Amino acid sequence: MREVVLDTETTGIEHKEGHRIIEIGCVEVIDRRLTGRHYHVYINPERDIDEGAQAVHGISLDFLADKPVFADIADDFMNFVTGSRLVIHNAAFDVGFLDSELTRLNRGHGLIADHCSVLDTLAMAREKHPGQRNSLDALCKRYGVDNSQRELHGALLDAEILADVYLIMTGGQTALSLAAHGQGEGGDGNAVSAIRRIDPALREQLRVLRASTEELEAHDQRLAAVEKSAGFALWRGAPEQ
Repeated sequence: MREVVLDTETTGIEHKEGHRIIEIGCVEVIDRRLTGRHYHVYINPERDIDEGAQAVHGISLDFLADKPVFADIADDFMNFVTGSRLVIHNAAFDVGFLDSELTRLNRGHGLIADHCSVLDTLAMAREKHPGQRNSLDALCKRYGVDNSQRELHGALLDAEILADVYLIMTGGQTALSLAAHGQGEGGDGNAVSAIRRIDPALREQLRVLRASTEELEAHDQRLAAVEKSAGFALWRGAPEQ
């Protein structure tokens, strides 16, 4: 399965009032493993940015003045996400803005739902943790994900953080050490490039801790309980048909 963890930043909170996307950040996950590929672009919205929105993401019109407009990046963006499942925190917000941009463009792309399925991690978190705070920062604290770089919202950084949260929240592991470093070297504000991996020298210094006999027995008991409730445990393989 190919998944794309996605986030956007915008000029305001309501696309129906003409607000536009100014940043898109995407992180690729295949078969629940981070691949190291990402898509990141800043976009000239051709309109003012609300003061409240700028206070959240810190992106100014001056910074965006020489960036491409949405029409310039639409095809590359759609090529990156088409056929994937989009993983988004509060998906209605981002998908609403993306659909608004595609409709305004009128280039025959249709809507996001025509090309991708969507998983809303906010809805998932509310189901798993009812009555608790389920913002991205709250989930980082709950699952022990480092968000110390998140002084301001940024689409790529938030997508990277959400990828960690999503994989942990759904029982997986992250395979790469992620870091946001601006646009990359695309020149036109559009980059599909590798996220930095853990330094091999550091990896060689890591201690490997083997499970004890008691831990292995406890693990086996847990798998037995999963098999009893679900019919089979993925770690032991699917039952023969």
